[in-house]
Amino acid sequence: MTRNNINSEEFSMQHLVFGAGLIGGYLGAAIAANGQKVCLIGRATVLDKWQQGIRLTDYQGNQSGPVTPELLSAERLREAPKGDILWLTVKCIAIEQAIRDMAPLIKADTRIFCCQNGLGAESLVQEAYPDNPVHRAVVGFNVTEETDATLHCGSEGCLTLERLHADDPVPTLVNTLRTPLLRMEYSNAMTELQWAKLQLNLGNAVNALADIPVKSMLRQRAYRKVLALLMDELLGVAKAKGLRLPKLTALPAAWIPSVLRLPDWLFERLANTMLAIDPKVRTSMWWDLHLKRKTEIAFLNGAVVEEALSLGLGCAANQVIHQLIREVEQGIRQPGMQADELLRRVTTGPL
Repeated sequence: MTRNNINSEEFSMQHLVFGAGLIGGYLGAAIAANGQKVCLIGRATVLDKWQQGIRLTDYQGNQSGPVTPELLSAERLREAPKGDILWLTVKCIAIEQAIRDMAPLIKADTRIFCCQNGLGAESLVQEAYPDNPVHRAVVGFNVTEETDATLHCGSEGCLTLERLHADDPVPTLVNTLRTPLLRMEYSNAMTELQWAKLQLNLGNAVNALADIPVKSMLRQRAYRKVLALLMDELLGVAKAKGLRLPKLTALPAAWIPSVLRLPDWLFERLANTMLAIDPKVRTSMWWDLHLKRKTEIAFLNGAVVEEALSLGLGCAANQVIHQLIREVEQGIRQPGMQADELLRRVTTGPL
């Protein structure tokens, strides 16, 4: 592979997934199922579950596998092949360490895709690897672990890759890797796309605090009102920054808060696609709290607060959510906040 050319007729490449958890494991297994060479790099405790292969399923009934990508624990990085493409799937809080650890895997023309939820990870990677093409990637779907060896895509959405310039081979890459189990697109407007994804990700913290599946959360109006307030603040920031957010769901970004505020009976009728998710799906932040890990709250709701304050805008709702998640992380508060209680806290403002 050269920096600006991917031969679609002889498209056999070495893919490395660095930080393979639920998203990285699903991504890598889907690429491997499409005939590519894939090495998943992650924690030994995660990889041990996949020794006999990974089976993929999704909410539309598609399935594949088991597939058997190469597995390599983070402790054995020196044994890993250098990658034509490196998919960086660690969380934002782990980016700086990952940048150092993945150095032995990078060739002169390795193409790096940053798959983080928050904002700004790709700038750190590009600074560390200035001669490599570094792309943003937005993951628009959720993945859960059905069994130790089965990863399940439980919601609509696709993987969108950044097209850096007119001669960028990303369109060829997308067309080659796209399958029913891995829906892919490319975009020239990733900043707007990242903010649109961030709008949807504001619900991660609400779900983590509610301690119930996402579908159950969305069926309660008070939780939806909390989410609407968070989104209102983000949309205000986006408007002040001159960003026009693309439509990632059946509704335009600006309409979503109004729909979330509808009475339950009307929301169920008009927002059926918003509820077209697996009833067991929970957000990544819920999993982080469940596993006693530090969350990405600073890069999600915290990022909205930081941008709002820099623009002189109010951001009380996101400040409260940021504070509540920090309290859970510190053991001061337990998750499981009732909808009315959470709405009261958010509307009261930060303490």
